[in-house]
Amino acid sequence: MLVGPRRSLASPRSRATIAGMSENQQESGQESGEVTFIGFVLSLAHTAAFHFGDVPDPVTGQAAPANLAAAHQIIEILALLEEKTRGNLTAEERQLLEQIVYELQMRFVEATKTAPQEASRIIIP
Repeated sequence: MLVGPRRSLASPRSRATIAGMSENQQESGQESGEVTFIGFVLSLAHTAAFHFGDVPDPVTGQAAPANLAAAHQIIEILALLEEKTRGNLTAEERQLLEQIVYELQMRFVEATKTAPQEASRIIIP
């Protein structure tokens, strides 16, 4: 359990990247109900940010404790998506996906360095 104020480890650049891409998608005239690849990727990135504890719960407004295992799973899903869609994306989609995967991986490394270590579940006699 963390004691003290929660600080966000997400870089301002990565938050700006996600926000900027989201604004670009809205400015391009796409309908809000239309599902796009960029929207899907941004949704997964937002979910990862939630699992890192960077985004407050929409219901309570409180930041949840970090769930690094769930954040790692989302990063793996995005990396798999990057691998399986290679050669089938527009330049903008490819660049966004590569950048988000990289930034989330770096965020994960930083989070694991500062996260309190769980006690070993192995019983040592």
